[in-house]
Amino acid sequence: MTNNVSQRNPMKKTLITLLALAVIGAIAYEQRTDIMLAMIKYKVSREVFAESRELPWQQGPATAELEADKRPPNIILIVADDLGYNDISSLGGGITRTDGSIVQTPGIDRLAAEGVVFNQSYSGASTCAPSRAMLMTGRYPTRTGFEFTPTPDGMGSMVARIYNEMDNNLPPTIFDASADKGKPTYELQGLPAEETTLAEVLNEQGYYTAHIGKWHLGNDGDMGPHKQGFDDCLLMTNGLYLPENDPNVVNAKIPFDPIDQFLWAALGFSNSFNSGSSDQFEPARYLTDYWTDESVKVIKANKNRPFFLYLAHWGPHTPLQATREDYEAVGDIKPHRKRVYAAMVRAVDRSVSRILKTLEEKGLADNTIVMFTSDNGGAGYVGLPESNSPFRGWKITMFEGGLRVPMFIRWPKHIPAGKTIDTPVAHIDVMPTLAAAAGAPAPKGVEIDGQNILPLLNDETNWPRQTLFWQNGHYQVVRHGDWKLQINDRPTDGLQTWLFNLEEDPTEQHNVSNEYPEKVNELRQLLANHQANARKPLYEAVTQIPVMIDKTLMDKFDAGVEYVYTPN
Repeated sequence: MTNNVSQRNPMKKTLITLLALAVIGAIAYEQRTDIMLAMIKYKVSREVFAESRELPWQQGPATAELEADKRPPNIILIVADDLGYNDISSLGGGITRTDGSIVQTPGIDRLAAEGVVFNQSYSGASTCAPSRAMLMTGRYPTRTGFEFTPTPDGMGSMVARIYNEMDNNLPPTIFDASADKGKPTYELQGLPAEETTLAEVLNEQGYYTAHIGKWHLGNDGDMGPHKQGFDDCLLMTNGLYLPENDPNVVNAKIPFDPIDQFLWAALGFSNSFNSGSSDQFEPARYLTDYWTDESVKVIKANKNRPFFLYLAHWGPHTPLQATREDYEAVGDIKPHRKRVYAAMVRAVDRSVSRILKTLEEKGLADNTIVMFTSDNGGAGYVGLPESNSPFRGWKITMFEGGLRVPMFIRWPKHIPAGKTIDTPVAHIDVMPTLAAAAGAPAPKGVEIDGQNILPLLNDETNWPRQTLFWQNGHYQVVRHGDWKLQINDRPTDGLQTWLFNLEEDPTEQHNVSNEYPEKVNELRQLLANHQANARKPLYEAVTQIPVMIDKTLMDKFDAGVEYVYTPN
């Protein structure tokens, strides 16, 4: 009897253990994404960065050989990240309080009022990195091969997994594991060193050149800013504006956005100086303000010689983090994420005000070109429907909401205040324009796609260009005159075509592709010609993400809702 009991007890214990393991395994499988994100966050939390330090910016001469207004112009290019066209108060003021009053952007508004406003200004792409490549080179991806936005290692597969687990009815997000395995690491996915950047052109012209902030064109090898023409570079090497538990930060997480979930797990709080992704240290304070502090130092240190400052802000890109001061200052705004977003825009706007004030204090304002833009339109995954109003679409789509961006230029010595220009311009025009303003010759042996837009500022009527192109794999767009064609070969249900006459329908409400088949064919031929001798992408797309055009990601997808598939 005793032997039978002793034999049954071990068997019973084994069964209980197996059952417990099965339950634990089932729970772990059900929560596998959360567990993977937690593992990423734990790994990041173990990283230790050096304390903030005083940066050794190059110091210009103590006295100037020529007065400020007799030198070549100083140049400051300020780029916001994912700033919606309607987020600026002078362009509509999409950020409103609960009482209906608009959150003002006085610094950016002042820049616009004292310079030129381009009423039809376009980003180079609907995502950030290709736009930045076009800002720096003036060349299309068909020439550079820099077509898709690099993402941190592991991000593509994780974001695709989260998308497909969410209950939003969207078509599936597609992840290509084989293409992902063949790519270089994130730090080495960048603009080839043989490309000629605006910084290199201005450096050859005798300019001191400084980069502060986001680069996103490769950090290591010969791809970092300090290897691509910039004398000094304070480089964004992570993505938090402050540590998540900092007593001065207000955070807003976005549960319906897979990208946001990944960023909160994967990002730390660090920069580097002239060293790529190595030798990282913590910024001294809230990232937008810290970069502005250092920009002011650059201006003051180089006030006696021509300089080019590229201030590439991270704000108001997610993760949404604001200082408590800005959060309180913007007032009662609902929902919480919109209030944090408004506070972040306030910080970017304050940066512009401080730059303009410093130029005035140092007697540099009249002969300094200050240019402001955003890398693309506002992102629908933040869930703020008014951000790009009145235009349809978001970042990642190539409807006007994804491509239309603010573009202002102030140069008091040469540009009359309050001027507006309706001619379409784009990010590919920035490099040749600023190079021409500096008196720099075009780089030898390099075909530049952009145009010098300075003649437009002097009422030039014989404008030579009629056509602009955008591309992201199978998603391709051409604007020719007032006609705009979009084609998107969706992997789930085939080719979608949109044709709009932007003069009659500037917000793309009426797709007339069926009414004008000859125009569709004409514009498709322009796209074919543009692609005829195109360079292959440097790095293949690994994801295909469905993006609704008229709804944000906080809304559920319903049958009949228009959407695009965007490769990246």
